Amino acid sequence: MISAIYDRRSIRKFIDKPISEKDMTDIIQSGIKAPSSKNRQPWKFIVIQGNAKEEMLKNFRQGIEREESVSTLLSQSKQHIAAAKHTIDIMAEAPVIVFVVNSLGKSIMEKLSTEERVYEICNIQSISAAIQNMLLAATEKGIGSLWICDIYFAYSELCKWLDSDGQLIAAIAFGYPNEFPKERPRKNIDDVVEWRN
Repeated sequence: MISAIYDRRSIRKFIDKPISEKDMTDIIQSGIKAPSSKNRQPWKFIVIQGNAKEEMLKNFRQGIEREESVSTLLSQSKQHIAAAKHTIDIMAEAPVIVFVVNSLGKSIMEKLSTEERVYEICNIQSISAAIQNMLLAATEKGIGSLWICDIYFAYSELCKWLDSDGQLIAAIAFGYPNEFPKERPRKNIDDVVEWRN
């Protein structure tokens, strides 16, 4: 597992080769094995392939077009729209897209009490652990992955298209890599760790 942690890269170019259902099941099972707050296991995984992927990409594009003209959610992030458009191209190339939903989550538009907000944070921590497990399992199988947050540029369109209860958290693109990027710089351990004795 240590080697998978060190070898994992965000892949943005994929070859045209399908991923077997067994491999995707193994990857998702690895996500399900993640720890979760109070063992709530708040995750739901929606696997998108084939014709469904084309429909999803159409909705993603519509959302970005809306966000460009009448920004409703990310009005201060217009400088990132070009990157979100590039993400659509990446998703189009990947054979499998997995949407990750907080099955216990509330809409990001909804007002939350302090206690509800704490539950949301705990559930998102749990879901993040599941996503990381999936990325590492994919790496171990020689499958590339990209954790995608640009979905928020088309959040309402994707939520409507997915038609699933819960809160959409992220998407992950999976496919066999057509690039092998070098490790990106990381902060020095002394800059991010505070030791207290």
